[in-house]
Amino acid sequence: MTGRLELRAVRAGYGRLEVLHGVDMVWPSGCVVALVGPNGAGKSTLLRVLAGLVRLRGGEVLLDGRPLDPGPAHRRARDGVTLVPSEGNVFPSLTVADTLRLFADGRPIQPVLDTFPELEAFLERRCDTLSGGERQMVALGRALLRPGRVLMVDEPSTGLSVSARTRAYRALVGLRAPDRVIVVVEQYVDEALAVADLVHVLDRGVVRFAGEPAELVGR
Repeated sequence: MTGRLELRAVRAGYGRLEVLHGVDMVWPSGCVVALVGPNGAGKSTLLRVLAGLVRLRGGEVLLDGRPLDPGPAHRRARDGVTLVPSEGNVFPSLTVADTLRLFADGRPIQPVLDTFPELEAFLERRCDTLSGGERQMVALGRALLRPGRVLMVDEPSTGLSVSARTRAYRALVGLRAPDRVIVVVEQYVDEALAVADLVHVLDRGVVRFAGEPAELVGR
């Protein structure tokens, strides 16, 4: 079947430690997915597997019915898989303006400034001089400018004010498209569930629940 991202019996980890134990998930195009679970559940590892940063130990990942390129991260990016990690998500030596222009690829950066007007005052500053919340806005701005076919955002609310979180989620939901999957890993579970079409609960590297948010709230 086309039009979806599918994980089949995915196993992965670090060194001798296996973190994901045969994970099966199906994410249809056009939906927002909330991936939730306790700390250490394997959520970030799963995103890193999809981005090509952690190699599979078993299973496969398919996009539109075809296995994703098993090569390094830049090949996944070429296939339209975009990850905004929770850490190390900016280029320290670049200014905010240069970072956004790099990802805009000739298009206006104004959509980012409309979402995060706070960045207007920092356009000529290097990213390594920004606060954690300011760096997070720049990282999310990259996603708004180049979301790809599969957009994965790890902890988008980190360091953001309540107002900025609201604007960030509004912008992410605005990226919903018939040929795109948006995956959000979030510490503020209620906010993620409020915008999600599907939710998967991961615990100790195993899927404990898959369904609609209303089903999870009712459990």
